[in-house]
Amino acid sequence: MHDNVSISTGCWLLCLPTTETPNPCLSVGQGTVIGRFAHIVSIDNVAIGKRVLIADGVYISDNLHSFEDVDKSVIDQPVVSAGNVNIGDNVWIGEGVSIVGASIGKNSVVGANSVVTHDIPEYSVAVGSPARVIKQYNFETKRWEKVDA
Repeated sequence: MHDNVSISTGCWLLCLPTTETPNPCLSVGQGTVIGRFAHIVSIDNVAIGKRVLIADGVYISDNLHSFEDVDKSVIDQPVVSAGNVNIGDNVWIGEGVSIVGASIGKNSVVGANSVVTHDIPEYSVAVGSPARVIKQYNFETKRWEKVDA
């Protein structure tokens, strides 16, 4: 953890070693604010940049439960990697967002209750389940502009 990080009440931050990934890493950049009841889990690598605003009830994970063996309960199956998570600097993640095995580029916004399972580019606004980019910042016009569907 770095300076000026704020972690609100009820948050759960977990690094869970597995046989495949014995040294998980969870890093949080300077000035980041993590809202109440956030749940952040790493079995490999979750990196959160500087000055990221994470609202209440956000779930961030680089893993999921395996359910390949239909003869076993999910609880009896291994936790597997879904891919590293990298959240760029100055990102705003709205309330109730879930991010699993995906990265979010710097200066982007993810709307409330979105489910992010694919990478979101820098300077983008993404919403929905699954999340899709609806706006991107145009440096020529200096405006956020809608993206064609």
